[in-house]
Amino acid sequence: MIMLVDYGMGNLRSVEKALQKVGLEVNRSSNPEDIDKADAIVVPGVGAFADAIHNLERFGLKDKIIQAINQGKPYLGICLGLQILFEYGYEFGEHEGLGIIKGKVIRFDERLNIKIPHMGWNQVWIKKKDKMFKNIKEGDYFYFVHSYYAVPDEEDVIASYTDYGVDFCSAIEKDNIWAVQFHPEKSQTTGLKFLQNFADFVKNEI
Repeated sequence: MIMLVDYGMGNLRSVEKALQKVGLEVNRSSNPEDIDKADAIVVPGVGAFADAIHNLERFGLKDKIIQAINQGKPYLGICLGLQILFEYGYEFGEHEGLGIIKGKVIRFDERLNIKIPHMGWNQVWIKKKDKMFKNIKEGDYFYFVHSYYAVPDEEDVIASYTDYGVDFCSAIEKDNIWAVQFHPEKSQTTGLKFLQNFADFVKNEI
């Protein structure tokens, strides 16, 4: 059973349907006790970093998620679900994240003459191929919607990067943690390949 964490940030229905399409049984829930029963947790979300942390705290989910990750439970973060893993986010001030991954989340620099938010299809250049990007080609396109991006302190957690005025980290992989800035649930066939890889990872098949 996969727990799809509902903390009030974005429409979860498309993520739920995509996870089900790759054969995963999904429990969409905001109950922290359900994390203990789940085989893996998926945290999607669209919106502000500080609001996400506040909502996780309000529902009693923050400490439970940290505990589950530290215990080795598979975690998939999508968009905001990636960003909150970091120590700090800089949207309307400095805000503390979950602190699981060392680094920060910053806004695209408007001096790069790019449209913000970064919205639409863009290529992903793969650094870690074996698991999360298995059967996905170098330079394949995924769908993005974001104004902020993660800057890890440790380069070895970066699984892919994407060019949007700057080469930014578009996916991280560390032990039981998979997290992506793009939206696999909106990325058609390639996104489903990615989610199938996560399903196989949860089942210890890759």
